[in-house]
Amino acid sequence: MTKQAVSSLSILLVFLFHCITTSAQPAAAPVQPANAPAQPANPPAQPANPPAQPAIPPVQAAKAPAQPALVPVQKGPTDVTKILEKAHGYSVFVRLLKSTGVAKQLYGQLNSSNNGFTIFAPIDSAFSDLKPGTINSLSDLQKTQLIQFHILNTDVALSNFQTLSNPVPTEAGDAGAFPLNITTAGNQVNISTGLVNTTLGGTVYSDHQLVIYQVSKVLLPLDIFNPKPKKVAAAPVPAASKPKTTKEDAPESPSGAAAKVDEAAAVSVSGHGMLESIVVAVVAFFVMKGT
Repeated sequence: MTKQAVSSLSILLVFLFHCITTSAQPAAAPVQPANAPAQPANPPAQPANPPAQPAIPPVQAAKAPAQPALVPVQKGPTDVTKILEKAHGYSVFVRLLKSTGVAKQLYGQLNSSNNGFTIFAPIDSAFSDLKPGTINSLSDLQKTQLIQFHILNTDVALSNFQTLSNPVPTEAGDAGAFPLNITTAGNQVNISTGLVNTTLGGTVYSDHQLVIYQVSKVLLPLDIFNPKPKKVAAAPVPAASKPKTTKEDAPESPSGAAAKVDEAAAVSVSGHGMLESIVVAVVAFFVMKGT
C-alpha cells in the first residue's frame, strides 16, 4: 500500500515537472519564407566621377574706393587751405596753393565777394606719380598756372557738370591755351586735359560758394607740358641785284630826250646865224672893193 502511494506520488511529480518546463520554453520563431525576393541583377550604375567642385571660390568684387570724408561747413571766413588740412592727404597741393599766392587770392575773393569756385584737389599720391622733378622744373608763373588750372571760377554741384560747355574755362586763363574737357556718364564725372584723364573721386567740401572735389591725378595743361612749337617768321627774300647800267646803256627818259632836241635846235640856230654873218661880211667886202 505504501509502495503504491509512493509510486503514484512520483508519477504526479514527474507530470508537474514536465508541465512547468514546457510552459517555460519560448514560443517558436516564425517560419522564414523559403525563398527571399530576388535582388535586381544589376543595380543602377553610380557615376564614375562625381562633379568636380570648384577648386578656387569665385573672386569677390573689388570694394569701391573709400570716399573722402566730407569736411563740415566752416564757421567764419572760408579758408581753402584749412579745409584741405582737415581733410588730410592734400599736403603737396596745400603747399603749392600757399607758395604761388593762389590761396591768398581765393581767401580774399571768397570772403569779400559772392564769387563761387570749384576746386579739383589732387591727393598726395597724385604728385608722387609724376616724374621726379616735374614740379621743380617749372617757373614760378607755370606753377601758378598749374594750380589755377585746377580751379573753375564758378561753384558746380555734382549734378550740374553735364550742363558745362567744353572746353571749360579755368582760372589759368584762355581755354584755347589751357583746354579742360569735362564729360559725364551717369553719376561719373570724367576730366581730360589732353595729357591726363581722370574722374572725380568724391566731394571733400561743399557750401553755397565753394565746392572741392578729390582727383587722383594732377591735371597737366597742354600749354605747359606739351606746348605747340612757335611759328618762326620766314626770313625776307633778298631782292635780285640789278646789273649796273652806264650812261650809254641807260634808256633816255622823255625829259632827257626833249632836252637833247632843244640843245640840237639851239646849236642849229646859232650855226645858221654865224653863216648869215659871214655872207653879209663877204658881200660888204666886195661892195667896198668895187667902189
